[in-house]
Amino acid sequence: MAEASGKGRRAGLLGAAVGVVAAGVAVGFTVERLTIGRAVRRMAAIHDPGEPFGSLRGDPRTVTASDGVELYVEVDEPRGFAGGAVVGRAGAASDPDEAAGRPTLLFTHGFCLHQDCWHYQRAEFSATHRMVFWDQRGHGRSGRLPREENGRTKPVTVDQLGEDLYAVLQATCPEGPVILVGHSMGGMTMMALAAAHPELIGDRIVGAALISTSAGRFEDVAFGLPRPGAQLLHRATPGMLGLLARQAALVDRGRSLGGDLGLVLTRRYAYGSEVPESVVRFTLDMIESVPIDVIAEFYPAISHLDLGAAVPLFDRVPTLVLGGAGDLVLPVAHSEALAAAIPSAAYVVLPESGHAVILEHPDSVDEALRTLVDRVEARLDPSPSPRRAAQ
Repeated sequence: MAEASGKGRRAGLLGAAVGVVAAGVAVGFTVERLTIGRAVRRMAAIHDPGEPFGSLRGDPRTVTASDGVELYVEVDEPRGFAGGAVVGRAGAASDPDEAAGRPTLLFTHGFCLHQDCWHYQRAEFSATHRMVFWDQRGHGRSGRLPREENGRTKPVTVDQLGEDLYAVLQATCPEGPVILVGHSMGGMTMMALAAAHPELIGDRIVGAALISTSAGRFEDVAFGLPRPGAQLLHRATPGMLGLLARQAALVDRGRSLGGDLGLVLTRRYAYGSEVPESVVRFTLDMIESVPIDVIAEFYPAISHLDLGAAVPLFDRVPTLVLGGAGDLVLPVAHSEALAAAIPSAAYVVLPESGHAVILEHPDSVDEALRTLVDRVEARLDPSPSPRRAAQ
């Protein structure tokens, strides 16, 4: 028993270390849950009462992807959530008739997260806009990837992720204007949608926000390491993930055993500044929910991504490109490249920000999104809204 427990712990810690590398290259921040000392927990309880993450719920729906995978979706109407009325953090009131004419906001999360990562943005726009949130395949409450006749899981492709988003769009927003918002892998999913359905951009899709994301060239990411070390990690990750995936049950059990490695890696790679302990715990809980074999299934497609040809399509609509100055997972140079390919885009760089900017600096992200929404609505209806008139 002790030997098995030791193996599980070693496998879990190895999964944590390799997971962070994989998520970095695959544009996420895969880090594992770890045990925090009791003193730290007590201080966190005193100084950080915690945000009620996961408490904002909408109307649950299931959308079937083109290959049969069931995708979990929630739709929030602008008058509150299933769990009770929630007023946007800006305190904005909403007239139902006015809200009905506004674009729907469709949010797509990143690798090793799920739809609840948009907690702050969900609260911010709850009183003013219809919103759609969904879990990408293999994440959250969505189904796992289908298996082939030999029992192996079919490879994930970024093209399929784009088709998943298309299915969600068609099922939840059959008519009316839509603004796409994506973080990390969610932004890549948006680019894949644009590549496959360019006719949507400027027609149904009237605005876009690309947050801490990239169109490719992950081989240049150094993860804050010296170049030789980064190159070694890039070479070793595919084989290590394959090995861990073949021992998925053991590795996933070991991931819950705890240790300091996950906390150190999360602090380093997800954030560029101090954040409340509840935010770190929430992030770890999301990451821990993604099995190691799902991480391995996604890695090849995302690490070899090349969506550069689709990026200029977003110049057809008001677009926000936002990155964190201290992002070690997707350095801000990736956001800079996106902005250069979309000349009309609003380009925002948040100082002292890591990869998880939507959780780290929600007020700044929300302000940038509000500005984007105002730009879109001004194009849809040139008559000044009360908010725009006050600016």
